[in-house]
Amino acid sequence: MDLRLDGKVALVTGGSKGIGREIATAYAQSGAKVMITSRKADACELAALEIGNGCEWYASNVGYEDQVESLVDHTLDTFGAIDILVNNAGANPYAGPTIDVDVPRWDKTIQVNMTAPLVLTQLCWNKYMKESKGDCSIINISSVGGLTTNEQLGVYDVAKAGLIHLTKQLAAELGPKVRVNCIAPGLIKTDFAKILWDGERGAEVAASYPMGRLGQTSDIAGCATWLAAETGSWITGQTIVMDGGGLIAFKKDTE
Repeated sequence: MDLRLDGKVALVTGGSKGIGREIATAYAQSGAKVMITSRKADACELAALEIGNGCEWYASNVGYEDQVESLVDHTLDTFGAIDILVNNAGANPYAGPTIDVDVPRWDKTIQVNMTAPLVLTQLCWNKYMKESKGDCSIINISSVGGLTTNEQLGVYDVAKAGLIHLTKQLAAELGPKVRVNCIAPGLIKTDFAKILWDGERGAEVAASYPMGRLGQTSDIAGCATWLAAETGSWITGQTIVMDGGGLIAFKKDTE
């Protein structure tokens, strides 16, 4: 068994930077044909060029169903298949107590982080995976926040918790042709999360983790490759927490 993805086609959302770009790079280096997408065409084009290995791009906003369908159709027109779907794109338009969130920002958070992965899965299933030979893999990128609570990020965490359960539900429905799994990262050094790790705050968080460091995008890409390859062929419906041990760390005495 190995980590090669030769002959596979992967669609990675949020693929122009951060975790998505690292996953796309790892897949391309492992032999997969890769389609990346994000909202900005110039960022997609540059990322695809730098990823190399025949990586293609298509600009789309996963919050809009018509754009998502065009994305899937374009990928199938380009490569003829979608064997791997990585639902990585995310949005966090609100910070603060959940009790105070307004409906528009609640709806946007749920739409991008939970509804879009469902719609993408439906489209990939109906347009290709259902009639494929099987051995397809869907990987949802959630968050360790989906397993706990947070004073400022509660709305985002609710959406990510929903994505964790959606993973289980779809895994039960789509086997044996499709495996559906989830990765729940802790604090990763990306631009998206920079406010949480920049400066002294990042050092404090790293010190609180048993592993003594923050996560890197390469950590997540390694797991995503393992899940998509033959090595993950008997894994489905699972959420893999990658947080340097943050969830199980001893709580410091504050008295």
